[in-house]
Amino acid sequence: MSQAKHYWIIGASSGIGEALAIELAKKGHAVAVSARRKERLHEVLSHCPQTQQHLAIPLDVTDANTLQAAYDTILSRWTQIDSVIYMAGDYTPMTLEEMTANAYESIYQINVLGAFRMVELILPYYLKQSFKGQIAICASVAGYRGLPQSQPYGSTKAALINLTESLAVDLGDKIDIKLICPGFVKTRLTDKNTFSMPMRITPDQAAKKIAQGLHKKRFEITTPWLFTRLMKLLKVMPFSLYRLIGARMQQED
Repeated sequence: MSQAKHYWIIGASSGIGEALAIELAKKGHAVAVSARRKERLHEVLSHCPQTQQHLAIPLDVTDANTLQAAYDTILSRWTQIDSVIYMAGDYTPMTLEEMTANAYESIYQINVLGAFRMVELILPYYLKQSFKGQIAICASVAGYRGLPQSQPYGSTKAALINLTESLAVDLGDKIDIKLICPGFVKTRLTDKNTFSMPMRITPDQAAKKIAQGLHKKRFEITTPWLFTRLMKLLKVMPFSLYRLIGARMQQED
């Protein structure tokens, strides 16, 4: 096993974040799990190999003060934070007719601005350390291209991809920047969907792949392999052709 590290996972009360916390703990790492639901965080840790190093630190990513308080608490208990993983996300399927500015604002506060708040908080810490810290941000293959009926969720994930890529360009020699782009994963969020979700995997399957990727040099972590490669083909396809395929996808749904 690689040397034990300290991971702070934001958005760890359910889904992939929960599974990733448990997977990293099983590998011998210390995890600090954060989300709004304090009781769920303790439940997550109950599934981890018991150690005094694990922490349950509630916070709200829409509130910079709670992020700062969580950060201060963690550093009062740990000697360092080796990696911060942003897994927090919100999703509500909606038609074009149902979209409102309020709906956009709510999802952007969690999916995008929360990630910016995390980056703003952790960058000064990592830039003054002698070790190379890690920032990992979970986007989605839904951010590769504008998919049918994907507003506003897809646009938030596209923003996260752009943010993470730009961080890697600016800071890749000083901080280990990782972009996480899963395909369909069975969670309480994707359970809201009424359309077909090909090659959907479990949170445990996603977590195992992500945990492996965090320790590799590759910038982007994707899973499942075949589905994400198909989505990457759509990403590089000429828009005139992609628009025809997208329209066909919408008709089939």
